[in-house]
Amino acid sequence: MKIAVEGCCHGELDKIYETLEYIEKKNSVKIDLLLICGDFQAVRNVADLQCMAVPQHYQKLNTFYKYYSGEKKAPYLTVFIGGNHEASNYLQELPYGGWVAPNIYYMGYAGIIQVGGIRIGGLSGIFKGRDYNKGHYEHVPFNDETKRTVYHVRSFDVFRLKQISRPVDIFLSHDWPRGIYNYGNVNQLLRKKQYFREEVEQDRLGSPAAKDLLFHIKPDYWFAAHLHVKFPAIVQHQVSEGSQKTTKFLSLDKCLPRRKFLQVLDVPHDAEKPLKIELDPEWLVILKSTNHLINLSRMVRYMPGPGSSERWDFTVKQEDINQVLEDFGGDLSLPENFEKTAPIHNPSEPRKKCAQPSLLMNPQTTLLCTMLDITDPNAVFLGKDSHIKPEELSAIESAGNVETETGEGDDENDEIEDDEETEYESEPSFVSVSGSERSFVSSSNADDSFFSGNLNFSTDDQNTSYNPDEISISDEESEFSEIMAAQADAQKSDSSDEKLASPLKNVNIDSEGSSLNTSLRSSEDEKTSPVKNQFPLKKKPTSPSKVSQDQSDIDETDPELLEMLAAQKEHKNLTSGGHIELAMPNSDEELDEILKAQKLAKSAGDNESSSLSADLSENKASGDKSTQKRNEGTGCEESPQTKRVKRRNQQLYTDTDS
Repeated sequence: MKIAVEGCCHGELDKIYETLEYIEKKNSVKIDLLLICGDFQAVRNVADLQCMAVPQHYQKLNTFYKYYSGEKKAPYLTVFIGGNHEASNYLQELPYGGWVAPNIYYMGYAGIIQVGGIRIGGLSGIFKGRDYNKGHYEHVPFNDETKRTVYHVRSFDVFRLKQISRPVDIFLSHDWPRGIYNYGNVNQLLRKKQYFREEVEQDRLGSPAAKDLLFHIKPDYWFAAHLHVKFPAIVQHQVSEGSQKTTKFLSLDKCLPRRKFLQVLDVPHDAEKPLKIELDPEWLVILKSTNHLINLSRMVRYMPGPGSSERWDFTVKQEDINQVLEDFGGDLSLPENFEKTAPIHNPSEPRKKCAQPSLLMNPQTTLLCTMLDITDPNAVFLGKDSHIKPEELSAIESAGNVETETGEGDDENDEIEDDEETEYESEPSFVSVSGSERSFVSSSNADDSFFSGNLNFSTDDQNTSYNPDEISISDEESEFSEIMAAQADAQKSDSSDEKLASPLKNVNIDSEGSSLNTSLRSSEDEKTSPVKNQFPLKKKPTSPSKVSQDQSDIDETDPELLEMLAAQKEHKNLTSGGHIELAMPNSDEELDEILKAQKLAKSAGDNESSSLSADLSENKASGDKSTQKRNEGTGCEESPQTKRVKRRNQQLYTDTDS
């Protein structure tokens, strides 16, 4: 079956569906399923906007309300997880998943479903250490704090996912598993997103909870978003003696012009099963068996683990699955029982400032909770759930109704720095595809390949239609082949090269994100993984004109030097002598002269070293008398006009920097 995967949606459903329709038209294929990796923004009306963690002047209805009202129906079966920009009040109605509109399904806080026999897992939200071990205490009306903490991942949901013991084909998360950059081309990533460097070097980029799940579940595919960049990686798991399992990781961008936000892949499926959503029996058993661990308060509660006095291993047995199948009458097909629970938006009415909506129960959640005899959080908050004792409810209410509290930690870092002026730029509602950069790929002859799409939203002519002939076809499986080849080479390297590798290590997380024994079991396969980082992280290059005397003996055959020189050429570093573009050795006469001069500097004295710097500057500035005069006149007194210009420039720089 053909599965399309989208990065951050940001409410652009119309654009995404239109894009898929043209992929089908161009390549004569049928896309069976769309997966979206968060920031879906299921905004039904203006009141829902008040529950979304975005600045007020960026609040935008977009087009989901049309699918909710029935004005439009999603042309593709759509499955999504939550991110950090969501109408959280609506998603909280469906903590275990459910239809948010006809043919559009939300996976809940965490979950496993099946489509055509393919098992798809998901984890909504992003990781924040200080909230990780708290309960899902937030509910409407949200304050400024709870509007953000509501989408933070909780240990309870991760604990449930760690009970999974049967194979999972695809897994979705919003943020990345921490350390996944060590299994792809990290240097290429940092060339695209330079501001990730500090977090990568300190191994802080991504979610430690998602990392734990990656090495426990070992899915065939793992898709993510959040960081707004396309990034592939390969993780090879050592599952047993002489046996390996591979996870193909791919992060995708957000739906914006010239961004790689869409992938289409072919995945083998059970032809005897319909391409509809089915509940997963193993997951249903886990929901039922772990219900007693649910935490709906602000209080920290650690999940049980080895050595705990209470049960911590909820691995599902076949008799448990047989029982749940019997309870559901042998049919786990998800009923198409979508019901509207909030008013429909009327675009003709003037937009007025409104309060947050009321807390609601969703009939879909009520039905599932009745079938499994589990807790509906919203029913608890409304005082309609008999599972919770009155004294427990009182504690929950006092925790959930805190209006003001000084936030600790880094909520402000929920936002991802990007090279767009804003994440919420308004774009036209049509799509125009043209040029060699715009590429959509689909295939009917590959069972396990990745294909990518990248399109441009044109603002030149709003009547311009698509031109499918301009969409080029190319198989991007080569990206993964390159990574795997590099990893194979790394396995043959000497053990002394281990300092170049940064394989992921098992992390069990406490409230500060540090190690704590709260996971179900250790990810020992991670430690035995034979794969090293095939792209060792390169430090920021140093300009040759600033190389010290001790560093000046440069080996021109050193591959690390060659990559450094290539990076310097790419970034066009400025030096004191002017703008020097570096080329590869033996291909640039000027560079050859610099390298020779640096070698001579090792045997010359300190005075020679300073002379070298002067020679390099003169080498670039030769024949430029005006430059020479400026250099010689640095000690001269400046004119009043020059001082005024300098003060103005300093003021402009200060204003820009702030």
